Amino acid sequence: MQKKLILDSDLLDITLSRLCEQLIENHDSFKNSVILGLQPRGIFLAELIQKRLAELTNVEVPIGYLDATFYRDDFRRRDTPAKASETRVDFVIEGKHVILIDDVLFTGRTVRAALDAMIAFGRPEKVELLVLVDRTHTRDLPIAADYVGKYVNTVESQRVLVELVAQGHKQNKIWLINTKD
Repeated sequence: MQKKLILDSDLLDITLSRLCEQLIENHDSFKNSVILGLQPRGIFLAELIQKRLAELTNVEVPIGYLDATFYRDDFRRRDTPAKASETRVDFVIEGKHVILIDDVLFTGRTVRAALDAMIAFGRPEKVELLVLVDRTHTRDLPIAADYVGKYVNTVESQRVLVELVAQGHKQNKIWLINTKD
């Protein structure tokens, strides 16, 4: 198994700052905006983005955690049942601008499921997708991110591994792993 470093801690910090600046440009005061982090790994990125936005704007954007496990189209097709994570959305998203955040955009199926799951909390005015890594050439569904930290050309035999301090790692890093060697 080969590992190639895609983003080190310094570049990842610059990338997060750029993503936040783009959000500020498009959301201005964030008065009608909320953040939804996709479980399980998108919540760590969502918390980083929320914290950085608060530092830059002095506004605390409401944040929630969304689990889309039971909305996935492959939920009943798995050999072992998928394990659900906590959904915590303490606000109504009706009429809000939702910033949906995940770490990696791969096939698009998780995002599609998240869109279905989100409707249980109201009908948003607008939904935007922010991802740290967009794995190009692997989409099964026509889903694209509005905000992308890094585009990475991958094939099915590769994985993108996001390691964040918030997950218990020593440094923030993103790796490309070849699973076939």
